[in-house]
Amino acid sequence: MSIKMNNKIFPEVGLGCMGMSEFYGDTNDAASLLTLQRSYDIGYRHYDTADMYGHGKNELLLGQFIKKLGKKRGNIHLASKVGIQRDTNDKYNLILDGSRSYIHKSCDDSLKRLGTDYLDLYYLHRKDPNITLEESLSSIKELIDSGKVKAAGLCEVSPETLREANKTLKISAIQSEYSLWTRDIEDEIMPLCKELDITIVAFSPMGRGFLTGKVTKQYMNTAVSDKDFRTKLPRFNGDNYDNNIKLVNKINDISASLDIKTSQLALAWILSKSDNIVVIPGTKQEKYLLENFESKNIKLDNDIIREVESTFNKDSISGDRYPESILKKSNT
Repeated sequence: MSIKMNNKIFPEVGLGCMGMSEFYGDTNDAASLLTLQRSYDIGYRHYDTADMYGHGKNELLLGQFIKKLGKKRGNIHLASKVGIQRDTNDKYNLILDGSRSYIHKSCDDSLKRLGTDYLDLYYLHRKDPNITLEESLSSIKELIDSGKVKAAGLCEVSPETLREANKTLKISAIQSEYSLWTRDIEDEIMPLCKELDITIVAFSPMGRGFLTGKVTKQYMNTAVSDKDFRTKLPRFNGDNYDNNIKLVNKINDISASLDIKTSQLALAWILSKSDNIVVIPGTKQEKYLLENFESKNIKLDNDIIREVESTFNKDSISGDRYPESILKKSNT
């Protein structure tokens, strides 16, 4: 099955590009460009970035890829985000800015870096508590009216904010963290998106790599903290890691019994939850592209779904998904 948005039809599995430029260890632009080109050859059509990723470097990287696409640019669904400035003194401190002037300038800067004259989807990355939601959304509507943006989206918002926003401007998509170990959106956001005909774009669908079983404790103990954001996340550290990896080992056994990768099980589970969900797993390596993409063809029976969900439930997961400083700026 595919997803239709803005009159474009694309597969449910897209590519999250953030890690190619920052947050998950060392980066290599040349290798990432090969991965981007290979992804297009495989059939990927949905590419997700943001102006804050690598301080604009991620958009510049995609700009090189888009330049090589040439006239095929129209085949892809390109999404970027606005609303977070980077603190020069603390790279993990989110400075929120939803003002009209910032949104307009940021969009122009993003288009320049990406080498395109429009974005298929432009997300408000976070709700700015000091700016009315109406001002931020009206600014994005002005970009839509001018042709620079095709559709509007929101990231990590509460049900109340989503309802309010959709009255001001049609919201085409929301992006939220959703995976086996982060299921907060199931109670209210998912049914609300169904009601309002909004696509859900699930980021970190493999738990920032943890659900693959490849993020070892040895790596977490040796990773350079200023290069890998996961060293800051409670679920990846100390006793939380030890408890959570036991859950991953259990679903490793389930995936092995199905003769699929654990990453594919994690993605297929998300896609089984609703017909309005897109996943955007990230990878810097070609070898994982095909595995992730093929997960859209895996159908899980109800017994497997129940077994997986009983393993990963709210009571079994240890640690918060973010430090408190970031959590308080999410889902507002």
